Parts: sequence; C-alpha cells; structure tokens
Amino acid sequence: MALLDIEADFQRIFGFSLAEGKQWLVKSGTNLIFAVIILLAGFWIAKWVGRLVVKILTRGKVDAGLVTFLSSLCTIVLKILVIVTAITQLGIEMTSFVAILGAAGLAIGMAFSGTLSNFAGGVMILLFKPFKVGDVILTQTLQGTVKEIQIFYTYLHTSDNKVIVIPNGPIANGPLTNFTKANVRRVDWSIPISYGDDFVKAHQLIQKYLSEDKRVKKDPAPFVALGELGASVMITVRAWAKTNEYWDVYYELNRRIYEEFSKEGLNLTSPQEHVIQMQPTKA
Repeated sequence: MALLDIEADFQRIFGFSLAEGKQWLVKSGTNLIFAVIILLAGFWIAKWVGRLVVKILTRGKVDAGLVTFLSSLCTIVLKILVIVTAITQLGIEMTSFVAILGAAGLAIGMAFSGTLSNFAGGVMILLFKPFKVGDVILTQTLQGTVKEIQIFYTYLHTSDNKVIVIPNGPIANGPLTNFTKANVRRVDWSIPISYGDDFVKAHQLIQKYLSEDKRVKKDPAPFVALGELGASVMITVRAWAKTNEYWDVYYELNRRIYEEFSKEGLNLTSPQEHVIQMQPTKA
C-alpha cells in the first residue's frame, strides 16, 4: 500500500509515473553513453584524418603552409560535425539547436570578430603568399622563421628557438618584412677608423677583401666610400650576396678588417671614442 502511495505522490509531483521515470533514465543514460562514445571516437578520427591529410599533401609536394592550414581546417570541421552528432544522440532536435545558434549568431559574431579576422587573414596569406614556411620575416615588431601557417595563427621560431604565435589577421593587414623572399640581399657595413689614417689604403684593402670573397657578387659591384665624419671617420661599405650567404659574407669582412687593419697601420676606433651599431637586425 505504501508503494502505491509513493508512486501516486511521484506522479502528482513530477507529472509522470515512476516506471516512466525509470524508462526515461535508462534511455537518457544510454543516449549519454553513446554521445560520449561518439565524442571520443569522433575526436580521435578527426585527429587521425588531420594527420592523413598532412601525409597525402606532403607526398604531393603541396606548399607546407597550405598543408598545415588544410589539415587544421579538416580537423576543426570534423570536430564540429562530431559535436553536432553527439548533441543529436542526446535527443535534442537540431532544428531547435540551429534556431538557438541563429538567435545567438550576432552576439557570437561580435565576440569572435577577431577570430573571424584571423581566419580571413590565414586565407589571404595562403592566396597571396607574402611568405611561406621556412621564410624569415619581421611583423608586428616580431621576427623569426615561419614554421607553421594554421587557420588562425602563424608560428615563428626565433634564432634562440623561442616559439612566437601571431594571429593571422594583424599579419595579413599590417606591414611585413620578408628577409628571405629575394634570392639576393645587400650587405651593409659602417667601418670606423681614426682621423689621420690613410683612407685610400683602407678603401683599397676593403675592395681587396671583397674581391677575394667568392660569395660577393661582382654585379652590382661592391661600393666603398667615405661616409660620416663625426667622432671618427666612417667608411660606408655595401656589397651584394646570396640571401643564404648574407651572414657569412658580413662576418668574414668584419674578421678580416679586425685582424688585418692594424697590420697596415689603420686603427679602428674604440667604443669609448665612438659608439656605433655595426650589426644590422639579424634575419
């Protein structure tokens, strides 16, 4: 008799019988378990497909930036489909779900305007190719070698192996310097010597050093001239070399000047006499 009273009270309070409640719990629990399985299996499949896309595109010798972009895009799209499938498994009508998304669309769009801008920036980078994976770039005052171009972000590695993550939107819409896009670069030096030193001799020695370095281009010919006359006499030197040999050429001339000028009676001014910036920003 007590059991009947409990069932009657339960139905009066909740609007359905105890047996119906048990059936609903069993059904909901089963749906929840299947939804979790769908999420776990689906996310694993999405990750696997992303890796497969990378392998296929790499074998097809597709641009490395496009490989990372498409693989991350496929992974995200598949994860969205998995989430939608899991929600459907829970018994939620997708028409209602879509209606809720539509009602919140404006707010979501405003909240994620930066994210959408980054996505558009990623597409622009891949279409117009201002840089590619492996290039050394300077953007947003940040400099490094491009390692990945993903949907929303570009990953740079600095010379001391720090990882910089930059949103694609500002990269696509802001100024950018690509140090390695051109095959040839100009190498610049400012060499300080003391007043009274023989400039003609210094000029001849620098020309000799440059002519002996096979990496220095003959055309355009190296340029050596008397530069600024300040606390010391500055010799302006310019030469052209392949981009991948830029720093080798730069450091080699520095070495020869440092080791051989003193033997020829030429004196490099000390930092106390004249503070100079001899090394340009490294690419």
